[in-house]
Amino acid sequence: MTDTTNTKSMPEIAELDFSDLKVAFGKGLSDFRKAPIYGIVFGAIFAALGVVLYLQFVVWQSDISIVPLAAGFPLIGPFVAVGMYEVSRLIERGESVSWLSVLQAIYAERKRQIPSIAFVVLFIFLIWVYMAHLVFALSFGLKPLTNVMSSTDILLTKEGITMLLMGTVVGGFLSFVLFSITVIGIPLLVDREIDVVTAMITSFSLVLNNMVVMLSWGVIVGLLLAVAMIPMFLGLIVVLPVLGHATWHLYKLAILPEE
Repeated sequence: MTDTTNTKSMPEIAELDFSDLKVAFGKGLSDFRKAPIYGIVFGAIFAALGVVLYLQFVVWQSDISIVPLAAGFPLIGPFVAVGMYEVSRLIERGESVSWLSVLQAIYAERKRQIPSIAFVVLFIFLIWVYMAHLVFALSFGLKPLTNVMSSTDILLTKEGITMLLMGTVVGGFLSFVLFSITVIGIPLLVDREIDVVTAMITSFSLVLNNMVVMLSWGVIVGLLLAVAMIPMFLGLIVVLPVLGHATWHLYKLAILPEE
């Protein structure tokens, strides 16, 4: 890997290739096998939230009431990631992993930059909620808001197809922005004393300079998470921690060591 950044005040990024993704995923799987209980617990938390959201949205057909609950994902996500990164960091250093050390690492982040990026993630999530309603309104006009999960036939109409196309474009753009600023930004904030803006810029720069490789990683992550959610979110118990560990190792490959 070679350095592609000349700005000394910014963390130096590396040029990645597909072999780096294989290495990162392999190390992530290895970390999970070495300390599975931590990943299982964190994954189970997300799986439980997913089940509750599914019941709220599909079974109980909630609408506005689901938003505060759904906000829990972007808010607690970075803190759960801290736990996975700490496990990988301790394993990497050859130190013993314990709940005390992991929880202390998570608790310590409350006074650093992780809360800031958590609210950035929440902000983007709220933008998506707003845009989803706007896309529906632009597609269906003055028709009443409909739960598409219980009325899937509307998706086959002209308005439904328009909504899907517009929603895909808007959702894809917001997903790209969110992925780009957090994929390396969060582990960078955990690993170094750096401000949240610099971390997000560094992460975004890494994605832009390694577009094909990093977008491929984003697709891999998205597909694995989608498959993991099919059996009532139970797959997240394993897939989520493995991806968390792998992201830490991808970060270590993507950001050059400090001099």
